[in-house]
Parts: sequence; structure tokens; C-alpha cells
Amino acid sequence: MSQATELLAQEFVCSRCGTKGGQTQELAMSGTGISRLLEIQPYRYTFVSCTNCGYTEVFNLDILEGRDDLGTFLDALFMD
Repeated sequence: MSQATELLAQEFVCSRCGTKGGQTQELAMSGTGISRLLEIQPYRYTFVSCTNCGYTEVFNLDILEGRDDLGTFLDALFMD
């Protein structure tokens, strides 16, 4: 779990019921074309769900972590 995801889980305040704290789940997806063919997953998101009512919000990890497209592409190539 990334540092941004851990921070989201701790600081999340549900916009529906106001409960603080949530559970997170990360998801990586491939795009179309060559990234799909090579199974590169440059798109990374985290879902934060309220522990009280289940309301879920989606966050783009690349934006939260301040990554650029080239860095994300290189990470996808050289990381597990």
C-alpha cells in the first residue's frame, strides 16, 4: 500500500455521513494499444470506502503522488 493510500484511509471523512476513517483498495489498469499488449498498467487508482455507510470515492494515485507520465511509464516497466 502506498503512503498516499495510507494517508487517505486515515484522513478520509465521508461526504455522505461524516464518519472519519475508511478502508482502501488499490487498482491498476492497462490502457489500450501497446500498454494492453505488453500488460503495462500505468493507470493507478485507490478506492476509499466509508466504514460506516459504505460510500466510496475514487482517487487518482498519480495526481496524489505528483508523478508525471514518464515516471509512471518507467515505474511500470521496471517494477514488479
